[in-house]
Amino acid sequence: MATETPAPQNQPIGQQASPGHNRSGAGPGSRHQGPPGTATGTTANDNDKPAPGAAATATAPDTLADGRLTADDTLTADDTLTYDTLPKLLLRNAEKMPSHPAIREKDLGIWQTWSWSEVRNEVRDFAIGLKVLGLRPGETVAIVGDNRPRLYWTFCAAQSLGAIPVPVYQDSVADEMAFVLAHADARFGVAENQEQVDKLLQIAETLPSLRKIIYDDERGLRKYDLANLHSFESVQDLGRELKGNPQAEAAWLNGIAAGSGDDVAVMLYTSGTTGKPKGVVLSQNNVVKSASNGNLFDHFTDQDTMIAYLPMAWVGDHVFSYGQSYTAGICVACPESPDTIDDDRREIAPTYFFAPPRVFETMLTAIMVKMEDAGRVKRAMFNYFMKVARRSGEKILDGKSVGAKERILSWLGDLMVYGPLRNRMGFTKLRVAYTAGEAIGPELFSFFRSLGINLKQLYGSTEASVYITMQPDGEVYPDTVGKPGPDVEIKIADNGEVLFRSPGVFREYFKSDEATRDTKTPDGWVHTGDAGFFDNRGHLRIIDRAKDVGRMNNGTLFAPKYLENRLKFFPEIKEAFVLGDGRDYATAFININLVSVGNWAERNNVIYASYQELAAHPQVYEMIEQRIDELNRALAGEEKTRATQIHRFLILHKELDADDGELTRTQKVRRPFITQRYQALIDALYDGTKQIHIATEVTFEDGRKGTIEGDVRIVDMPVYGLADATREAAE
Repeated sequence: MATETPAPQNQPIGQQASPGHNRSGAGPGSRHQGPPGTATGTTANDNDKPAPGAAATATAPDTLADGRLTADDTLTADDTLTYDTLPKLLLRNAEKMPSHPAIREKDLGIWQTWSWSEVRNEVRDFAIGLKVLGLRPGETVAIVGDNRPRLYWTFCAAQSLGAIPVPVYQDSVADEMAFVLAHADARFGVAENQEQVDKLLQIAETLPSLRKIIYDDERGLRKYDLANLHSFESVQDLGRELKGNPQAEAAWLNGIAAGSGDDVAVMLYTSGTTGKPKGVVLSQNNVVKSASNGNLFDHFTDQDTMIAYLPMAWVGDHVFSYGQSYTAGICVACPESPDTIDDDRREIAPTYFFAPPRVFETMLTAIMVKMEDAGRVKRAMFNYFMKVARRSGEKILDGKSVGAKERILSWLGDLMVYGPLRNRMGFTKLRVAYTAGEAIGPELFSFFRSLGINLKQLYGSTEASVYITMQPDGEVYPDTVGKPGPDVEIKIADNGEVLFRSPGVFREYFKSDEATRDTKTPDGWVHTGDAGFFDNRGHLRIIDRAKDVGRMNNGTLFAPKYLENRLKFFPEIKEAFVLGDGRDYATAFININLVSVGNWAERNNVIYASYQELAAHPQVYEMIEQRIDELNRALAGEEKTRATQIHRFLILHKELDADDGELTRTQKVRRPFITQRYQALIDALYDGTKQIHIATEVTFEDGRKGTIEGDVRIVDMPVYGLADATREAAE
């Protein structure tokens, strides 16, 4: 592409289109085309064939044979002393394993691969180009978009110049994005595509600090005013023009060498469950040491592969897909789009996988829905061998003793059920899988482990650079989150709150000394806000957010998240919001799972036109009533939870949505907001009302506002093993 002449550094960003100005494209339909040799299409090998029935239009990548490390080159923990920043690690990887695959991306059905030496060149060219455009040390660079190689390269390019990357959730509406960019004083914005560019341009007038916008995918942007709008390739072209100048490249290398582990690596914003997001400042030491400890704990090496699909603004993706990749040489694969993740995961067959409980819930729902549609013989075989798996699957996975009969049955089950299921999910080569972010239902957790999937739990936070506790192999329990990770100290305060101290402890909250002091003590202990305790096995058990754990009027401890997770195990329930603190009995809001319940409706000839219509259907209410009755019977069998049975419930007329402020961008329930927004429904649950009319403002994807209204029915549930007085209170 033609080189762009940089506009004056402080010139405001234009927002008017220039109809006469066209930019040469990268080719019809393609996201981008780099210079020759920067990416290579790859072909499938026998071990990476798609599962039966999977789309065969794309091919899985093969490992570059000449890129393997020798035994003498194996990456060690000592490297973090010398290579204490991520740009230094990039240079090390490019030197030690230049041909080894570093990152892959599926584009137009073909997997493209960049080796470590190629990534080094891409980052170098972009970094020098950014410097030409005026990026200075200490300035912030906003990054917004789906998981794309060029966006990951932006992290390293900015850090190599001493600038600070600030990833933003790609599904943020413009107002949310404006808060983060204004708070972070963003000088540059690097966006994936037209959608994200439009949001940046929409808020640019309110952000005087924002000087330049750079985009990856140029489709739809040819007629935009390009005064301060640059393509990723054009910025790299600026760098390529100067790379022939020994002084330019030497200056870049000298800048990397001058970096230290104390430098700021990234600023990540919290999800904001209780208010405005806070900017968590992490140092290079935080990220490098935490990532290295994670690799050492599970023995990750350059022969491992992971798929990057979670929000880049989330600390987990930053440490897993960027930090652990650079410290261990793990190859990262970027899916073609959010809609193709399942197919792409089957083709890649990662050895390392992370997903929040919600993803595993979706997988389980898809399995159960497909089995409902399966023939009688296949369904009977599935049910039989899942009983075998529940009896012995986890024991075999943990290397425990199992009888000969059970081993033979498990072997047959693996041949006919478990293996095909793992293949369908893309887990044929999976060595380690983690879940975190919120508590996972024990039944859901055990289901995947019983299939032979080494699913484990970890407990972490943005302020910890992820890792606080991890489950060692052979010590995996559904009711704990593991033992303290490498170099992590944990103590339990007198009020039950969990505190930790580790090399990953954040530096500060940006522009918020008071919040930093409230969270981090002078000697480095961090308040998590979670209530927990250590069991007799030395494993940490998290009860709930400390502020959310309360008591019912009868004195029973009330942990709403525990009940919500139990409800969400049922495939028909996507989200639940349970109340009971300071009340005589517990009640619940329910969001149905549109995929599962929609499939049921199709099989049973139930006609509906919207989520609202399906949620209000009498048979759907009967379905949810049966599920809550199952939960109540289970709770009745546990002395500590008997009083927390659900006495009344309703099915919300709309799905809880992050755009409406009801969920965070990481899909966590914003409890205070929902309590305030739906106070009328809460009152109705506790005053005996049988039906209530509700109108709720909603935000559409394009930012427009609208209203959803309708009648919501409230159902009374039977409870078991409680005194008559308690039941009367419910009535």
